[in-house]
Amino acid sequence: MMKKANMVLEKDFKIAEVDKRIYGSFIEHLGRAVYGGIYEPGHPKADERGFRKDVAELIKELQVPIIRYPGGNFVSGYNWEDGVGPVADRPRRLELAWRTTETNEIGTNEFMKWAESVGAEVNMAVNLGTRGIDAARNLVEYCNHPEGSYYSDLRIKHGYKEPHKIKTWCLGNEMDGPWQIGHKTASEYGRIAVEAAKVMKWVDPTIELVACGSSNRSMPTFAEWEATVLDHTYDHVEYISLHQYYGNRDNDIKNYLAQSLEMDDFIQSVISIADYIKAKKRSKKKINLSFDEWNVWYHSNEADKLIEPWSIAPPQLEDIYNFEDALLVGCMLITMLKHADRLKIACLAQLVNVIAPIMTEENGLAWKQTIFYPYMHASVYGRGIALNPIISSPKYDSKDFTDVPMLEATAVYNEEKEQLTIFAVNRDTEDALELSCDIRNFENYQVVEHIVLENPNIKETNSAVNQSVAPHTNGNAQANDGSVSAMLPKLSWNVIRLEKR
Repeated sequence: MMKKANMVLEKDFKIAEVDKRIYGSFIEHLGRAVYGGIYEPGHPKADERGFRKDVAELIKELQVPIIRYPGGNFVSGYNWEDGVGPVADRPRRLELAWRTTETNEIGTNEFMKWAESVGAEVNMAVNLGTRGIDAARNLVEYCNHPEGSYYSDLRIKHGYKEPHKIKTWCLGNEMDGPWQIGHKTASEYGRIAVEAAKVMKWVDPTIELVACGSSNRSMPTFAEWEATVLDHTYDHVEYISLHQYYGNRDNDIKNYLAQSLEMDDFIQSVISIADYIKAKKRSKKKINLSFDEWNVWYHSNEADKLIEPWSIAPPQLEDIYNFEDALLVGCMLITMLKHADRLKIACLAQLVNVIAPIMTEENGLAWKQTIFYPYMHASVYGRGIALNPIISSPKYDSKDFTDVPMLEATAVYNEEKEQLTIFAVNRDTEDALELSCDIRNFENYQVVEHIVLENPNIKETNSAVNQSVAPHTNGNAQANDGSVSAMLPKLSWNVIRLEKR
């Protein structure tokens, strides 16, 4: 008997306007993300500044609105002054976070100019590991102050007359992690974060700040850390960060695809902690969330142990993603959209070569990994109002989860363009799922496209010469009499696009 799932969409069942920054990404000075990724001066497709135009085109296809930079673990040992001024005068440094050599050929100004060229804002991180309050305020002055002060005039002297006007700033990175350079207790971090926040905003009161949450949910410090940090910083920051990566180490597809339920619970937990501090402080202010590192990451763990220390831009964290990874990334995107009322920034970590949707060959091609597609579809078609669908779906149990819905789905309504987009993953490993979606509130809306990402081999990967995991538009969704019907193939990512006729 055919398995069936039902969904009801109403215009008035609104979660919130989707902040476009939810489709952000991340570039760290790590592996081949910068050198050999976005920047390769000798490449046939490099522009006059050495940045790869083929990579830039793929990033533009993703419509990435904001990119976190320059780290990551890297930032906790980074002297931003090393990356500005004449390139010939910049020092080479031992980079302790990833045990490589940093040439500093690319720094703040080059990255800002490049980000502008791909249509992205920058979410700039400051070093609260080896540095602190002074370096943070000086960097804000260098980047954002128009002129007439030491650091703003230094930027002008370096050839950048106009301020960069960076709006969003991260107060350090993963400071509860023992692996972090300058690892701190929650109170130590909370104190330095609030003092850095104060002076950064004294330099530029228009900026928004992200305080570091736990490095991941399994940290022994989780929850207590968030509460303590927000207790210190609540009045001075706008966001608390979340980081989480998933992997299928046990080769259990059913359990793997259910991990987005854990992500959902993680988000709910952090919202609860933030609201507890709000209540404790009798505050009217609401702290929102920045999920500024998320992805699948496990394929490259063994290979990374073989990297020669102190090499320059070695191939680190180069996960080659398979089809099942794309399905989980789709489920994670849907999960984030369900929390659009509180989740305002998210950064897929990372953008090029390092656990990334885009890969490059040295002097060769740039190509799309399997996870490129759900990320692109959500970014391009998921702009508007996140709706709260009422869903009934068959369920299954797995090793770590009970009542996992076969249908993971949500919808975004773009009122201005009169478009409705349904994002749906069928987690069923055996059968197609018959979807019936009530859209009677959306009069005269017709299906214009049903995009499907499917593959008979869940371990299938892409490469520069083989793009066997790619979407097609042969989905069979139809709209009749206020209802959408569609057959969602087993293990598939679906984008059903409707427009008013």
